[in-house]
Amino acid sequence: MMQFAVLFRIFAASIVAFLKHLKPYLLFTKFRLSFLVIISALSGYLFMGGSDLFVVLKLCLGGFFVTAASNGTNQILEREEDSLMKRTQNRPLVTQEISVVNAVVLCIVFLLVGSYFLLSINTASFLLGLGAFISYSFVYTPLKSRTPWAVFVGAFPGAIPPMLGAIAQTGSFGFIPGLLFFVQFMWQFPHFWAIAWAMHDDYLRAGYFLLPSRSGKSKQTALLISLYSAFLIPISLIPWLLNLTNIYSLIIVGALGVWFYFKSFRLYNLCDDSSAKKLMFASFVYLPVIQFTYVFTKVI
Repeated sequence: MMQFAVLFRIFAASIVAFLKHLKPYLLFTKFRLSFLVIISALSGYLFMGGSDLFVVLKLCLGGFFVTAASNGTNQILEREEDSLMKRTQNRPLVTQEISVVNAVVLCIVFLLVGSYFLLSINTASFLLGLGAFISYSFVYTPLKSRTPWAVFVGAFPGAIPPMLGAIAQTGSFGFIPGLLFFVQFMWQFPHFWAIAWAMHDDYLRAGYFLLPSRSGKSKQTALLISLYSAFLIPISLIPWLLNLTNIYSLIIVGALGVWFYFKSFRLYNLCDDSSAKKLMFASFVYLPVIQFTYVFTKVI
């Protein structure tokens, strides 16, 4: 019994040490965000009828590594700004747990590995993944400190995952992959503006102003957020309107759209950070649920 207790303590200490060394790299790759990208890409692949487990594996690995390269490059370019904000002061480049040189090498490796997996699926997937990396890292990221229009620019690479998944199955661009892209594109605005509202004061420390109105955290800004949330309702129902999904899609996606809209309308009524955070968390639930509702209600 004593020997078992000693072995257990050694094992637990080893796990703790491993996680301690792993944590900076999880932060560097924004692991949770990368995971959400994979889920979104997978929904697009399944919606188009994909069923090859090897393609699923390559899509998940390719999507994860390209996204990790994008997130890492973002942190390299914004490391000075990150040091000024409370929410990013613990990022590994700020704390120097990862050096800039090592970060650059990691991003290159991540991009090469991710590109390899996407290219092994088809050329269109590779080009789409590479386009997402370039536009996010070298267009959206520099624009953040210059103009609120960066949100519009960032919505393009942010909406690529479901299209990437769809094209992993079809091998070519088309209307349905474009439709999946458009739904996620429109979701980006209330989603990111909710974040920008909740983090507004912190963003200002780094010189970022990303709300849609110069009035800042105001009724005007909240109105724009609620309007885009309202637009999401008919846009998210387009697959049903085109008979791509069945009646259950209308019920579930419609109900989720109304729920999400009321979260934004609450922000309009109260104009407080608490409502913005609730809308932000609601957006994380809303997107994957409607995307997999499309998958499970598609008309075969």
